[in-house]
Amino acid sequence: FGCPPAPWHSDLPQGARRKTWRAVAEGGARVVVGARSALFLPFTQLGLIVVDEEHEAAFKQEEGAIYHARDMAVVRASLGKIPIILASATPSLETVLNAKAGRYGHVILPQRHGGASLPEVALIDVRREPPVKGAWGVSWISPPLVAEVERVLGEGRQALLFLNRRGYAPLTLCRRCGHRFNCPHCTAWLVEHRRLGRLQCHHCGYSTPIPKACPTCEAEDELAACGPGVERLWEEARGRWPEARIAVAASDTVSGPAAAAELIRAITAHEVDLVIGTQMLAKGHHFPRLTLAGVVDADIGLNGGDLRAAERTFQLLFQVAGRTGRAAEAGKVLIQTADPTHPVMQALAHGDLKEFLEAEESQRRAAALPPFGRLAALIVSSTDPQACDASARALSRAAPRAAGLQVLGPAPAPLSLLRGRHRQRLLLKTPKEVRIQAVLRDWLGRVQLPNAVRVQVDVDPYSFL
Repeated sequence: FGCPPAPWHSDLPQGARRKTWRAVAEGGARVVVGARSALFLPFTQLGLIVVDEEHEAAFKQEEGAIYHARDMAVVRASLGKIPIILASATPSLETVLNAKAGRYGHVILPQRHGGASLPEVALIDVRREPPVKGAWGVSWISPPLVAEVERVLGEGRQALLFLNRRGYAPLTLCRRCGHRFNCPHCTAWLVEHRRLGRLQCHHCGYSTPIPKACPTCEAEDELAACGPGVERLWEEARGRWPEARIAVAASDTVSGPAAAAELIRAITAHEVDLVIGTQMLAKGHHFPRLTLAGVVDADIGLNGGDLRAAERTFQLLFQVAGRTGRAAEAGKVLIQTADPTHPVMQALAHGDLKEFLEAEESQRRAAALPPFGRLAALIVSSTDPQACDASARALSRAAPRAAGLQVLGPAPAPLSLLRGRHRQRLLLKTPKEVRIQAVLRDWLGRVQLPNAVRVQVDVDPYSFL
């Protein structure tokens, strides 16, 4: 655009953040590329907002001041009477419905840049074609995917193996007594990071060295890693293709923007043959020689009580598929799944975003779930479990009683202990036309809670943990 963009994100040194802030305030920064908090910079003549990958759940800020940056960007554009662009290859259901209703204009790009064709997508039923154990140990890559990777590497092209799970294994247990390694501060398993020689909690950051013996029965050499992470997938890939140049791309193996830029340069320059990555490589990157993407476990995101689980899984895997065949050479995507008849898998196989969104819309409308209804979560937490439970029950007794309103809970949160705080959840469900903030204000105003108890209110929650 004829000027250097000013960056804004949490990894910037304090001096660089101060420099960008001042440049924005004085009008010297003509283009800012930033994360969520860039919305609150002191722009003097803001003329356009572009929200890229508008469907991303990461736009929801869930700590401190809770807000959705995409929605706040729309509000800011409306208040300033300036245009805003919400860009995505897999737009959220909320945005699609706003476009249908005429609130947003809708511009469709029907073809890929440069005339590239869309990749071929095929499903692999791992129940019928399971991975075969090799000399390196347990295998996670099925024979059809192994054959395709070997074909692509033999032709001098690049392949991507996608697994949205960091570390070596999500669970470590003792074969003899069954002891499972849990975080002492959270209701979560400790994830093994074998390269670091540590067990880590991905919620609070707790870390401890991998012990040589079980802390319960003291048996040695009986600890078993259960399930795959990208490090374990790398171990298998190294055993299968020892001559291939392999890189792992995950947030704990790529430390910061400079390392990420170097990795992208190396892949683009074909200094890497096989990339093993999490969602950090799923979006936005252009690797001309990458012609194969293999999704190792497509079912991960479909579990749990998240109302957007299917939508998120479709979006993520569609974006993974979009990394292949972006130049002259055609791309191929193989998706390993234990449920190939699932609507998400069928939509991916047929490349039908419209059909999938119509099915999602129908289900959400029937259940009066967002965007056809409103939700608000009340998360009650305390270091004292009794105080937490008592406060949650007090809130439940004072819950609003009116036609169309429904209060679910209290119930222990799926992460019932997080960073040393015990947690209970209540969920308020209302029709779309109800002013949910007013209902919450009246509800909370009728309950006096002890100082040791914290109540976090999340309107339109994206996380249900």
